[in-house]
Amino acid sequence: MPTHAPRTELATHTVFNQPDELGARNLFSTDVPLSEAALREGGADLAPRLASLGEAAGSERVLDLGADANRDAPELATFDRFGRRIDEVRFHPAYHALMGLAMDHGIHDVAWEPGRRRGGHVAHAAMLATFSKAEAGTMCPINMTYASVAALRAEADATAPWLTGIVGGRYDPALRPIAEKRGLTLGMAMTEKQGGSDVRANETRAFPLEGGGSRAFRLVGHKWFCSAPMSDGFLTLAQAEGGLTCFLVPRIAPDGTRNAIHLMRLKDKLGNRSNASAEIEYHDAYAERLGEEGRGVRTIIDMVHHTRLGTIAATLGLMGMALAQAVHHARGRRAFGALLVDQPVMRGVLADLAVEYEAACVLVMRVARAFDGADEAERAFARLGVALAKFWLTKRCPAFVAECMECLGGAGYVEENVLPRLYREAPLNAIWEGSGNVIALDILRTLSREPAARSAFVAELAGARGADAGLDAAADALIRSLSADPPGERNARFVAERMALLLQGALLLRHAPSAVAGAFVASRLRGDSGRLFGSFAGAVDVDGVLSRQMTSV
Repeated sequence: MPTHAPRTELATHTVFNQPDELGARNLFSTDVPLSEAALREGGADLAPRLASLGEAAGSERVLDLGADANRDAPELATFDRFGRRIDEVRFHPAYHALMGLAMDHGIHDVAWEPGRRRGGHVAHAAMLATFSKAEAGTMCPINMTYASVAALRAEADATAPWLTGIVGGRYDPALRPIAEKRGLTLGMAMTEKQGGSDVRANETRAFPLEGGGSRAFRLVGHKWFCSAPMSDGFLTLAQAEGGLTCFLVPRIAPDGTRNAIHLMRLKDKLGNRSNASAEIEYHDAYAERLGEEGRGVRTIIDMVHHTRLGTIAATLGLMGMALAQAVHHARGRRAFGALLVDQPVMRGVLADLAVEYEAACVLVMRVARAFDGADEAERAFARLGVALAKFWLTKRCPAFVAECMECLGGAGYVEENVLPRLYREAPLNAIWEGSGNVIALDILRTLSREPAARSAFVAELAGARGADAGLDAAADALIRSLSADPPGERNARFVAERMALLLQGALLLRHAPSAVAGAFVASRLRGDSGRLFGSFAGAVDVDGVLSRQMTSV
């Protein structure tokens, strides 16, 4: 970004009526809805750490790094110049700088720090959301590394070297045995061509490794998606004699050689350009069994559960940056004799977007607090809440970002602006870690199999009872329908959407200003609006809603 004022007097015209660059700022502290929700759910002691990350991520240097890392995508190097197979991905230096910054601030391990008693997962979610405003692609390996700890702890004695390298570790991209590294990252390689989300259809085979002990295997097969293929190891699923089993596959085998993981090609993705995703093959690759043979899904489910927290936090970050760009532009651009932000129709659009973002903030941070919970009620709420949030927020995000882009007009559609990158990124979190249909069906299964999760959801709604008659009526209707006749699969999406909206409404009524909560309940639950952002049909305190956004940019 320029360090001095550009020329505005040109030979043919004068440049005016253009907003200044929305440049360096604290991406956490200036975000009122996010900072309020994070500190409320995680504790005020988190404030210095979150503010420190917000300052670093919002600097001109890091914003430029985010642009550079996405402009120059990773490249696959299958062989070295002598023809030896190396299977490496080469990144722009900006990627490594961003990874180093993220791990220096502990986004990957803040939840697992020894002695932490409160707010670890809230801190992780808030930090990941904040960093995603500057650059979202690097948060994929960071989030997987964070989530892998949940699975590795199931066999802590066997995985102790990995846990030691993650918790307290710092970014070290060198390809070395894990004992020689400053820190470790882990990726995932689950899905195959023929199965996708149906991992039980996987055909990769696992064979006991002679003389290697009960945990050593060799893998043969392919994986259609391997996220972050330059990680130090991967959690993967393969068919052993006892059934589908989870394995930990290191990039360096115990004998010090490169493991037989062949990178066949990198995926040419719509977005998420800074982060590499690969199609890989295992050619008798060394692997260590993690968990019981035949119980692979159960072993990996804790990691998937935690990665879903990251997907909703990243979604929150995309929405926050898109909204900030829209509000900033509207405050600095005039049309038809007035600033855009003062035009009634534009104010309605911005207010509706702000209400959507406020509702996303309270939901993500409340779900993150449930991950920190020690009792069964909170753990049950976390299992259901993260699925509801992932289903709803990730579905809303693409339309949200598109509306923010339109607030900038043609300027928002040009690659010099950050919004095209946010728009390409927006659909991703709805697709990985369980697409919409998979998540909606997970919600139905949780409701039928886990009474504690259902009770926790009802209790959360009860916390707002009496605050708004519209919410009370909608909540009563849903609870009655769920009790009278368990929904079938065809109704899975409707149930998921309705539950998410009720949960957001209850949280806003408890924690948000009346202008925000009132606008949400009226437009999302009472039906006092159309189907597009800004189509309020009833009376909404637009000024009250927007006043909180004016301090965020």
